[in-house]
Amino acid sequence: MSERAGERAEARRDDGSARWPVAREAERVPEVFAARFNGPEPAAAVAGMYEPDAVFVVPDGRVARGAAAIAEANAGFLALRRPIAVRPRSVTVAGEVALLVVDWELTGEGPGGRVGGTATDVARRGPDGIWRYLVDHPTGGGALDGPAPN
Repeated sequence: MSERAGERAEARRDDGSARWPVAREAERVPEVFAARFNGPEPAAAVAGMYEPDAVFVVPDGRVARGAAAIAEANAGFLALRRPIAVRPRSVTVAGEVALLVVDWELTGEGPGGRVGGTATDVARRGPDGIWRYLVDHPTGGGALDGPAPN
């Protein structure tokens, strides 16, 4: 099987479609998330970036657990309909787990001006070799830059 065909097969296992990229290296997780967030079907594409037991820390500090709660937490950001730009500060890998510190911003014009922050995330490599979020903390314990999405 060619490498490209293998990537398509892995993508199908990840999210049911070969049309979204997957992260085969921890360093690519932010880039792949941005590509999915900025794509034509962001809600479905972004949902495939999370482990089944993942958590998402919303800007007010509450923890969303599980696919439905994470989708709801991401919906506020996606509803702004602004592209995301990511700039990884550091990626530290320890075996099958990685700590990612990433500056991000929803770019372009939109209500409330700038929306962004510095995420502190944990990703895990699955048995299929694809890295997915285990902990997604968009503000990394700090404040959200700009208004919180609803």
